[in-house]
Amino acid sequence: MNPQLSRRAFLQTATAATVALAHPRPTLATQPARFQLGLVTYNVAKDWDLPTLLKVCQQVGIAAVECRTTHKHGVEPSLTPPQRKAVRQQFADSGVVFWGCGTVCEFHSDNPQVVTKNIEDCKQFIELVKDLGGRGVKVRPNGVPKGADEQKTFVQIGQALQKCGKAAADAGVEIWVEVHGAITQIPRNMKTIMEACDHPAVGVCWNSNNTDIDDPKATPKSITKSFDLLKKWIKSCHINDLENEAKGTYPYRELFGHLRRLGYDRYTLCEVGRAYNVDEGIAFLKKYKALWEELTKG
Repeated sequence: MNPQLSRRAFLQTATAATVALAHPRPTLATQPARFQLGLVTYNVAKDWDLPTLLKVCQQVGIAAVECRTTHKHGVEPSLTPPQRKAVRQQFADSGVVFWGCGTVCEFHSDNPQVVTKNIEDCKQFIELVKDLGGRGVKVRPNGVPKGADEQKTFVQIGQALQKCGKAAADAGVEIWVEVHGAITQIPRNMKTIMEACDHPAVGVCWNSNNTDIDDPKATPKSITKSFDLLKKWIKSCHINDLENEAKGTYPYRELFGHLRRLGYDRYTLCEVGRAYNVDEGIAFLKKYKALWEELTKG
């Protein structure tokens, strides 16, 4: 071995290590969040027509919208082809992303005809989202029928979701399964549903439920175990009252940290149960965005 070369290599390695310590490479945990703030029209904007909705989002700086069915925006499968073209153009002109449709399609019923009807309804929303240039269709389980076998119901939901997933994949969109409903919103049960589905076009919509909390008696609260159960499927995310962080009832700062480490680059969408008029809504969303920005800093 050449002593001179060995000494040179040692010095180069030592110098590189010193530089690395002085200027550490950013990790996913320390980098700025790649995800943005969006809005579910349920329920903040449920009474706003589409032009008003888009104008408010522009004014506040809301990046994307999930249009929940039955609300005044009117983004529904009943739209004609010309109407769909006009809605798509309104979103494009506004610079606000049409993220997708929030439906009430659910697949837990013990009546097979009801399940089939919900699958067909979901397919209509898939076509709507495709036509509007959106990314996905939000669906949900809403519990387990009284007296039904839970595990069989989870498998049934998963198999129905697989059919929806095939239709979504053909249309170039996704299905987002909201972590929702008594029993079904428990993360380990949602994991069972997703394993029964096993389709790449189907993921979960994290829903920021109290049932995410790993140990309700612990202080501070943590969702790490629950998040780890579902993180491989997360394709969308709903958030609600961000002040729950300060109250100690839901760890939003931790959630946002998990999303950063995951490399999540989509949207966290405000879904708050109260409806607002336009002026109140603007004030609320500005305050909400400021708190969101603070909590996403880590």
